[in-house]
Amino acid sequence: MIFDNTVCELGEGPLWHPERNQLFWFDILGKRLHTKGQHWQFEEHVSAAGWVTRDELLIASGSALFRFNLETEEKEHVIDLEADNPVTRSNDGRADPYGGFWIGTMGKGAEDFAGTIYRFYKGELREIVGHVTISNSICFSPDNKFAYYTDTDTQLIMALPLDEKGWPEGTATVHLDLTGTPYRPDGAVIDQNGNLWSAQWGVGRVAGYKPDGTFIEAFDLPAVQSSCPAFGGPEGTTLYCTSAAVGQTGGDHGKTFAIETKYTGQKEHRVLL
Repeated sequence: MIFDNTVCELGEGPLWHPERNQLFWFDILGKRLHTKGQHWQFEEHVSAAGWVTRDELLIASGSALFRFNLETEEKEHVIDLEADNPVTRSNDGRADPYGGFWIGTMGKGAEDFAGTIYRFYKGELREIVGHVTISNSICFSPDNKFAYYTDTDTQLIMALPLDEKGWPEGTATVHLDLTGTPYRPDGAVIDQNGNLWSAQWGVGRVAGYKPDGTFIEAFDLPAVQSSCPAFGGPEGTTLYCTSAAVGQTGGDHGKTFAIETKYTGQKEHRVLL
């Protein structure tokens, strides 16, 4: 089950690159991008990415979105992301089916309502959801009609309808209600059948739910702070999940895990710049 023994203070943003057949993930607090057997160190928090080409990622940092070449390590600034706000940093993010990139911010100390969820598309960074405390669960339905997100503190995963260019259209509704349970939704990913897989912070599990919200099954992890899942592997059936070691001692906390499943993920979408 352990995919990589590297301990992350706050593992996040796993991304299976479909052209490289390679998993990337971040340690937000360690300010590092990881892949198996290698890492890249940055000067500020980095948290999520989308793939642009075989060798380039669009990475979200504490103050910007930037293009990063995995081979040359060259960085190219794309657009500021709350660069004038020292309170916040980026958190969860994912590319959408239209070539856009959604990214959430949050307070470095999880300050109440300090965060925002944005969409970056063809040079424009537009606010989608404001007054968010812990932005998470950004993922997309396989029919391209809905985006999903959560403010972890609410324990509600929301569904937001999209127009033909991937911009929000209409009002968000509750997709999954976890209030009254011990399950705090962190990152999430949706498979080819529209099932949502939620990493649930504090209980060490990734739980699956059908499109109508019905519980399917859960995979337990040996790290209580499960943070974000991603599908990948040769057949797209491996469910990866990052975790966090912050506040924990010993054991497998902070490691990255791989679970072989009978479910098939969506291919991660390419960011169009």
